[in-house]
Amino acid sequence: MPLSRRLVLAGGVAGAAGLSTLAQAKASPPAIGVVRLDPALDGLIALDAQIDTLASGFTWSEGPVWIAEGAYLLFSDVPNNRIHRWSEQDGASVFMDPSGYDGPDASGFREPGSNGLILGPAGSILMADHGNRAVARVDLATRAKTLLATRYEGKRFNSPNDLVQASDGAIVFTDPPYGLKDMDQSPLKEQAQNGVYRLAPDGGVTLLVRDLTFPNGVALSPDQRTLYVAVSDPARAVLMAYDLTASDIAASGRVLKDFTDLVGPANPGLPDGMAVDRDGHLFVTGPGGVHVLTTDGRALGLIRTGGAAANCTFGEDGRTLFITAGDRLLKLCTLTRG
Repeated sequence: MPLSRRLVLAGGVAGAAGLSTLAQAKASPPAIGVVRLDPALDGLIALDAQIDTLASGFTWSEGPVWIAEGAYLLFSDVPNNRIHRWSEQDGASVFMDPSGYDGPDASGFREPGSNGLILGPAGSILMADHGNRAVARVDLATRAKTLLATRYEGKRFNSPNDLVQASDGAIVFTDPPYGLKDMDQSPLKEQAQNGVYRLAPDGGVTLLVRDLTFPNGVALSPDQRTLYVAVSDPARAVLMAYDLTASDIAASGRVLKDFTDLVGPANPGLPDGMAVDRDGHLFVTGPGGVHVLTTDGRALGLIRTGGAAANCTFGEDGRTLFITAGDRLLKLCTLTRG
């Protein structure tokens, strides 16, 4: 059965008798539900929204992408080096194994599989490939993989983690050391920085940001003037925003939201993947689940996932949010708009 658990969230868990601030949420044990911090959230997540557990048993689920042609979702299990497929009709199954590194010796890797996945040219997806330390394209029909970028200034990337494609075809991706055993101390690590890069349509690679400790999830605003980068550092768990129209993108960086005070056992997880709706609202995974923010960083609510959440994406008719959350794949519906 594709559905194993369903909760009806009538009005969420915040309110006069429940949680009303994230400070209070920090003191509560992990749970599943919607913390409503601002009435504006009701315009995004219906009062009768439901959270479904679609599948479980993964090690660390990541990088969901909705494939409209075929009506199915693909997502990574990064440590297990697989991409899984889920559909309402068929449930969950293995789509690609291995999804990343396919060589004889994976001992140098902490997580050898694919991570972030997004739509690519017709009939394909684009992949942040931990194991091949690359940005890649995968043909959905044949599973054939093409490596698009593996190096910057002659040195191999650490382990590309997440990616987003702009309307001009350029791909922006993050490159933390999470795929490598011992991470920053790995003897395989060639890049001095854990960078944010731009892969141009002609194959050229530019370093956009070099001063983040653990850049992770990445997204663009609907007008493509702002780049968002999540930093999964427990000592500085922040969501950064960069002005893409600035002459020096890195210098334009500002902290849009600081989650550091929420980090702790009651709120598993760190800033990671995210989705942006058509009006620019951000659905950002972080301590406790998925945080819903306005474009200026104001918190509207928290979708508690009962454990660490890694990433999310909109799917189906745009009123569904799929969430990869540790060993589980979750589905939140009904969003009032996607």
